[in-house]
Amino acid sequence: MKTKNVIIIPSRLESSRLPNKALIKIAGLPMIVHVFKRCELSKKVSKVYVATDSKKIADIVHQYGGKIIMTSKKHKTGTDRIAEASKHIKADVIINVQGDEVLVNPNHIDSLCELMEKNPTINVSILVNDYSIQKNYSAIKTVLNENNEVLYFSRNDIPSNHRDFNAKMLKAYHIIPFRKNFLIQYSKWKPTKLEKIEFNEYLRILEKGYKIKSLKVKSNAISVDTKKDLLEASKLFKQDKFLKYYK
Repeated sequence: MKTKNVIIIPSRLESSRLPNKALIKIAGLPMIVHVFKRCELSKKVSKVYVATDSKKIADIVHQYGGKIIMTSKKHKTGTDRIAEASKHIKADVIINVQGDEVLVNPNHIDSLCELMEKNPTINVSILVNDYSIQKNYSAIKTVLNENNEVLYFSRNDIPSNHRDFNAKMLKAYHIIPFRKNFLIQYSKWKPTKLEKIEFNEYLRILEKGYKIKSLKVKSNAISVDTKKDLLEASKLFKQDKFLKYYK
């Protein structure tokens, strides 16, 4: 039976490092518009929603033809927000595409959907890509085991280059499909110790003893979290191959 995949993009106005970033324009469009328009280019996804507690974000998404699910203001993480939103829709897999993944590649979304379809025992998965910028604490780095399952997420550089100066890093590329039932289960757990230290909610899954499967792709996409990220994303849009399909 074919898996029904639905994308939910969590988005909020409050951002300590880049205020109102969801509405900041890049390449002529608000950031959140780029994200949902690019997600709509995915061939494996049936619907795309933006989940938000902000009327300003909702109005912009509606203006550009997107679908909105209004959520509570109480959520501290994007994953908790999409868990609430997912209760209103029918789907087998809920794909969390973070609202600052402004250069998300729809082909990469399709690849993760295929991974979930072929491996029904996987509860959650994530994209990763090679990364070389050191001491960038806004980027989440990850390390994997021999089965390409996530061992840990950190804002520090991992693995350590103290003895191996050529140690290769991987960055978490925040496209994350969940089986819907597992997502609801996850959202009932309280934040965990390492999650709060690293400020990364996916550690909650690992700390509870569950696995996160990874899929490595080639990508130069960046999450826009700072003014520096914003400038870099603006440069990357000049060579972007998907912009012409929705702008």
